[in-house]
Amino acid sequence: MRFSIALIAASAAAVQAGVFKQQTYNDISISGGVAGNAEQEALAVFSALDPNNLAAADDDDIDFLKSVNSICNDAEDEAFNPAIDAASGEEADALQRGKIKNKVLKLEATILRLKIQQAQGDDVADDMAAEQKKLDNNIKQDEDEAGKASTFLSFDATTA
Repeated sequence: MRFSIALIAASAAAVQAGVFKQQTYNDISISGGVAGNAEQEALAVFSALDPNNLAAADDDDIDFLKSVNSICNDAEDEAFNPAIDAASGEEADALQRGKIKNKVLKLEATILRLKIQQAQGDDVADDMAAEQKKLDNNIKQDEDEAGKASTFLSFDATTA
């Protein structure tokens, strides 16, 4: 009997724990490589989430997505911007392409969070429209630079 209760409790806990696991910024970063495919790279980071059942996402998933947004913002402010300011020529351009890919990751996390909230009954249409406009702009910038080198910058941060 104890085994059955423990098994049921463990199963319930597993169902309630979000699909995402804590990760470092460096593990989820898509800033390196080449430009042009940031949207697909970002969506791959979030592939554990079932896009056909967003209403089933839990608070842990939402917290993870919020933390991705936060650490990407921090990486932009504390790593990319200073590095771009200190660089010139192609080095600065490659850093800028990495920063754009970082923004795509951040905004994809935000859009997914808003889609979850919408699927769970929240009215987030205005926020979604504003964030989608930013995402579309950054995806276009990434695609415009397709095939060109993009610089990865290491950053010390961890998701929720």
